[in-house]
Order: sequence, then C-alpha cells, then structure tokens
Amino acid sequence: MDSNRYSRQLLFHPIQQAGQDKLQNSSVLVVGVGALGTVICNHLVRAGIGKIRIIDRDYVELSNLQRQMLFDEEDVKKASPKAIAAKNKLEKINGTVEIEAIVGNVTADNVEELMNGIDVVLDGTDNLSTRYILNDGCFKHQIPFSYGGVVSSRGMNAFFLPEKTPCLRCLIPGSSNDGQTCDSVGVIAPAVDMVSSLQVTETFKYLTGNENALRNTLRTFDIWFNHQYDIKLSKPKTDCPTCQKKEYPALKRGMEDIETVLCGRNSVQIHQKTSLNLTKWNDKLLPVSSVKQTPFLLKAEFEQGITLVLFSDGRVLVQGTEDIVIARSWYDRYIGS
Repeated sequence: MDSNRYSRQLLFHPIQQAGQDKLQNSSVLVVGVGALGTVICNHLVRAGIGKIRIIDRDYVELSNLQRQMLFDEEDVKKASPKAIAAKNKLEKINGTVEIEAIVGNVTADNVEELMNGIDVVLDGTDNLSTRYILNDGCFKHQIPFSYGGVVSSRGMNAFFLPEKTPCLRCLIPGSSNDGQTCDSVGVIAPAVDMVSSLQVTETFKYLTGNENALRNTLRTFDIWFNHQYDIKLSKPKTDCPTCQKKEYPALKRGMEDIETVLCGRNSVQIHQKTSLNLTKWNDKLLPVSSVKQTPFLLKAEFEQGITLVLFSDGRVLVQGTEDIVIARSWYDRYIGS
C-alpha cells in the first residue's frame, strides 16, 4: 500500500492504519450510478475501498452533468452506460481498487447474487420499489444497508443494521410517495453531495470497526430552507414482513413488472426479453428510424417523437411517453413478443 496516498486519512484517529486495512479488505455494492451513486463511488475509491461492484441500467445524458460528478460531455456524445463510464473514471482515480461494472437492472431475481461477498450495500437509486428489493435482500443476508434519498433541496439518510435497527420498510411504508422526483421538481447538486457523504461516512464507521459512532437516526434536511431533523431509529414494527416476520416480500415476486413507468422521465421501461442482439436490431430498425449503436445500447429515433433504447440484457426504454398503452403499442410494433 502507498501510505502517502492515504496519509491524511491515516492521521484521522478513528481510522489510522488498522481502519485503513479494513477498508482495503472490504467489498461494497453501489446500486445506481447517477447523482448519489457517482459521489458515493468517488468517495469510496479515493478512500481505498478494496472492491466496489456497481450496477446501473441507464446511460449518460446531458441533463446528468449538473450533478453526476463522474461524467462529462464525451460520455454524453457516446451515450455511454453510466456503469461503464463510472468505472473508466474511477480506475483513473485509484488503480488499486477492484471495480466491477454491470450494465443492468436490479431485480428480485438477481439481487441476492449481486450481494454475494458484499459487506455493505449503498443505495444510489431513485425509486422505492428497488429500495425495497435491496432492503429485503440485505436483511435476509444480514448485510448493512446505507440508504439515501434526495429531491429538490431535501435529503434523507439512514444506516440500517440487520438485527440491530428497524429496516427501511418500518420507516417508509409502501404508500409513502408524494410523487416528487428530480425530474419533476428538480434537484440541486449540494443536496446530493450531502446525502451521499452521509451514506459513505456511516459506511466508513461500520467497515473500520467504529460501530459505536454510528448515528442511529433517520436524518432529514433541507439545505435551502435551513431545516434539519434526526429521528431516532426506534424498535422495528412488530408486523414488519421484512425484519420481523422475515417474509421478504420484495424478493418473492420473481422478475420485476414487465412494464415500468420511469416517473418524471417521460419513459416506460419494458423488460420482456432476456437478451437482445443489438447488431441484429440495428439492421431491423435502420430502415424505419434514425439509429445509433454503441457497444452497450442502441437508440432508434422515430419522426413521431418516440425513441426506443435497446439494451443487450433485454430491456427497452420507450422514450417520449409515460402512457403504458402507447409504449406497449410501439414496443409490439417494432420489437414484438
């Protein structure tokens, strides 16, 4: 180990050499490499985490650059998958960290495999359904879950420890959704940085053996209107199907719903096939649309304002509508069953 690289971190008394060694022997999973995920990964890699597994289903767009710190205009031009673009940047920051990048969707079918060999799962997602899958997988396999959420100038964070704290489902029931997303009401980058920094700090405490320093609260804040609250993580709900009944409902549904509206993004994701040959679909769609293919995805733009984005793992984004019926019509017309 190059001690000079981590010299300032080694001087921090709660970490020192023993803590640094623990970080370098740790493996984490970061789900979602967008606003939260890029900041999380940046901190983890610079701090010398041993291995980081990242997964993201999306590609880089111009609107991402305002807050997603690992991407640049070249990634936009290439329509680079976020997981791959993040890996490329992170390896330039710290070549000693093992980085595994996966372009794909987290589902009940693959989440347990993704968590194999992982010490902490960090949440960089933007939807409650995926967070429930992560929450249930973590509590089933006794893996800490570093939760974070941000929208507008507001953020929240908690670090959930199986058998020691309640779980996400105890604090945020399925009906808790005000419909606001970064794509509908916006977000400012400093709020993103604060949430992800809190997520990583609690993760560092746990991985370096400083569990006594864990905050053990759900922290919420609004940095624009100067509000901050801490809610103590109390006893779990006695009827919680995850951490008390151990039913793990989010893991029992099999494959994710075939059709998923990406709220605020004017897109519908349809995941009906297990794989797509992008070269084959390039040839099929070229006569009827403007096609751009990369090694990871294919974009087919139609004159009617609809774009189909095909991924090799079988997913298709129908961009230009949030109406499932319309999206399904376009999918069936050009992709089929």
